[in-house]
Amino acid sequence: MQRDIAIRAVGLSKRFRSGDSELVVFAGLDLEVERGEQLALVGESGAGKSTLLYLLGGLERPSEGRIFCGASELTALDEGQLAGFRNRALGFVWQGHYLLPEFTALENVMMPLLIRGAPQAEAAARARLEEVGLAGRASHRAGELSGGEQQRVALARALAGNPEVLLADEPTGNLDFKTGEMVIGLLGELHRSHRLTSVCVTHNLAFARRCDRILKLEAGRLGPLGEEPAGGLEGGNGYV
Repeated sequence: MQRDIAIRAVGLSKRFRSGDSELVVFAGLDLEVERGEQLALVGESGAGKSTLLYLLGGLERPSEGRIFCGASELTALDEGQLAGFRNRALGFVWQGHYLLPEFTALENVMMPLLIRGAPQAEAAARARLEEVGLAGRASHRAGELSGGEQQRVALARALAGNPEVLLADEPTGNLDFKTGEMVIGLLGELHRSHRLTSVCVTHNLAFARRCDRILKLEAGRLGPLGEEPAGGLEGGNGYV
């Protein structure tokens, strides 16, 4: 049976140069993510997980290699085409919510739709806020919301344009345990209801184990997560 691949990276390498020295984050890396899969990327701090996510999202260019998202080769697009593809097909959630403080929750969620020139942007944004349980907070500015509410607005914004792929970088990293658990549950529910393909970078091993598959980035190589201590790879609270 042929696999339905949503994201594919082939021979991916990323290097950073500083003066005469060069840092190789990874080289010759291959990755396939099936359509509808929720994949967790784990590994120690500095392993290159976020760098890999930025490459998959077209936010950075690889030093070598090719990246495909569906039928589109991201590495073949120019900057304008890439920006349009990100706005149309990808949703991003970061550790920081990056909401615009002078705008309301509703206006923040509408922003990518307004940039796209999508019709009925307000109705779509209200629907996403209702999905994350914040319909009653639509008129509140970012600074009037709690940390968990701000992250839920960021999640609503990521899904406002009905993307095919959701990329999340430490989405619970700035939240307390209880709020983080709520956001983790919400991510899973939205992944299923929106039929997303999701790639989540996380240090939270409990979150990672709720995903369909876990890959660990270590020494520039991706591989399955082995048996880890109950406290996690770096010990304590289930974090890796």
